[in-house]
Amino acid sequence: MANRIRDIIISSLALIILSPVFLLICISLWLTQERIFFVQQRPGLKEKPFFLIKFSTMNDVEPGKDEFDMQLDRLTFIGKYLRSWSLDELPQLINVIKGEMSLVGPRPLLMEYVPLYTDSEHKRHDVLPGITGWAQINGRNALSFKQKFAHDLWYVENKSFWLDVKIMFLTFWKVLIREDIHANDFTTCARYDGTN
Repeated sequence: MANRIRDIIISSLALIILSPVFLLICISLWLTQERIFFVQQRPGLKEKPFFLIKFSTMNDVEPGKDEFDMQLDRLTFIGKYLRSWSLDELPQLINVIKGEMSLVGPRPLLMEYVPLYTDSEHKRHDVLPGITGWAQINGRNALSFKQKFAHDLWYVENKSFWLDVKIMFLTFWKVLIREDIHANDFTTCARYDGTN
């Protein structure tokens, strides 16, 4: 309950304070690309599906083209900078207020990956998915899936109020100083086949 109250207060304040930035991004995307928001079904707590909201950073895939292989080509000019500063994640504050996500937790991956998880990997859904998490401050997209999952499971087993505070602080700091920003951060999500 304390975490839920924290999430609501911080997310609500963040949306109010950042509303000019939110509006500016919406206008910029409306003027320059195909859509403003990207909405996709993801697995949440206990693997219950919900619709994750992000700012759109890519154009639609061309017919006959591979969605994953074309990611960098589909990335828009504004989308590159939104991802670089993690601003594409801002709409997920709405998911947090709705109770579908938390500020801190394992990042929600794609629904089609869930059947590929090992028994232990399913435990990453024992908590709400988060906007940021232990994996994000320990390598971000430079990590393999197995490394990310190891960090996610460690977080689930060691979750605490103060660990969440540490993760939020380090997330803000790493974005501010541009640490762990790689070319891979401009892509959506690599394929997960249960062996990565």
